[in-house]
Amino acid sequence: MNRSPAKNVGCLILDYRSRTQTVNRPCDVFINHRGVDPKRSVAGLLYNHLTRLRLHPFLDSKSMKPGDKLFEKIDSAIRNCKVGVAVFSPHYCESYFCLHELALIMETKRKVIPIFCDVKPSELRVMDYGICPAKDLQRFSWALEEAKHTVGLTFDSLTGDWSDLVATASDSVIRNLIEVEEEQRYRCK
Repeated sequence: MNRSPAKNVGCLILDYRSRTQTVNRPCDVFINHRGVDPKRSVAGLLYNHLTRLRLHPFLDSKSMKPGDKLFEKIDSAIRNCKVGVAVFSPHYCESYFCLHELALIMETKRKVIPIFCDVKPSELRVMDYGICPAKDLQRFSWALEEAKHTVGLTFDSLTGDWSDLVATASDSVIRNLIEVEEEQRYRCK
């Protein structure tokens, strides 16, 4: 049977999608970050690199579509991920969403890899602007302290090598994923 070139291309695309995308597959890695800058740099580069390694990372701008409920989709991804990557930047702590995600990652006892991008851990503080409930402020402060006391990666975007950062972060993610898998196998025995 002779197919038109358009049909052949269409079949190739569908075949490729079926091999590379799994519907509702839980993410392996949740990438927590603040705003456009890390999304276009650390978070986006890491997402793309992990995807090429055939892992299933979650990055809001890449993993969500119009119509998705923010908290529902993000909270579900965090609860089902194996490893969290928290990309801390100078304005990270100004975001309720970032702090909520970090707190949920810590509360669900996920492995966390902090990346301190253009900020020192000692500079990170939860600020009370009078709009956040005290209960949330307490959760956020606790989660931030936990992350600050976790071995992470530091990066200065003015002098650092982006490819080295992505490679080192990816290696850390893979090592932690292996560790999580081994712990799960051990518990199942």
